[in-house]
Amino acid sequence: MRLALMSDIHGNIQALDACLQHARAQRAQRFAFLGDLVGYGADPQAVVERIMLLTEEGATVLKGNHDAMAVHPPTAVTSVGASTAAWTHDQLSPAQRDWLAALPLSAQLEQILLVHASADGPELWRYVYDERAATASLDAATINWPGVRFVFGGHVHEQSLYYRGGATRLMKFTPQPGVAVPVPSHRQWLATVGSVGQPRDGRPLAMYALIDTERWQLTFHRVAYDHDAAAWAIRAAGLPEFFAARLETGL
Repeated sequence: MRLALMSDIHGNIQALDACLQHARAQRAQRFAFLGDLVGYGADPQAVVERIMLLTEEGATVLKGNHDAMAVHPPTAVTSVGASTAAWTHDQLSPAQRDWLAALPLSAQLEQILLVHASADGPELWRYVYDERAATASLDAATINWPGVRFVFGGHVHEQSLYYRGGATRLMKFTPQPGVAVPVPSHRQWLATVGSVGQPRDGRPLAMYALIDTERWQLTFHRVAYDHDAAAWAIRAAGLPEFFAARLETGL
């Protein structure tokens, strides 16, 4: 199976469509969306509609923290992330909000666990930024989901790969875009697949990953998309300028 792994679309339909097209060109057979379909971006309704249709083709979809906030916006805005929640809520149809609310926080596909943040309390939205957090997530996955050898998540908006060799803690590996990495199933692995709709590493290129479970190879991809159009849509919607500028700079 060639499984495309996408996370943190954040209402960016231009980036999502570019990644879907790229993944299909890579012969992806199935899609998994690891949460944060909405938030920040100008087209939450289009993104949700597109992904709802893909579930009819067998796509797996998880709930992220921004999806949860869009269903139940906070009464007070105390973070940048919460600043577009009420606007996003109003853009979505009641059926779309109900669909988001019902999404699971994790899903197991044989040896693979999918989660938005950390498997160590998925509902707590912990960030997996380093070896310590990756170790906690992978340990929780192997205890609570028998048979898991791989954990894939998003949330941190960066692409990274951790593996367990002989030591208890994991080691971090920095992947190169487009280069297949052998990930043999006799080891344990954790990856963050990056952000489709809001890259934050100074390059305005969408991110996703693809795993080939026949060859046990994992490839991280960067995809050019019309980020100017996505930024224009944010400005036209009257959303904070910061979110438009972020797409143009990738920061």
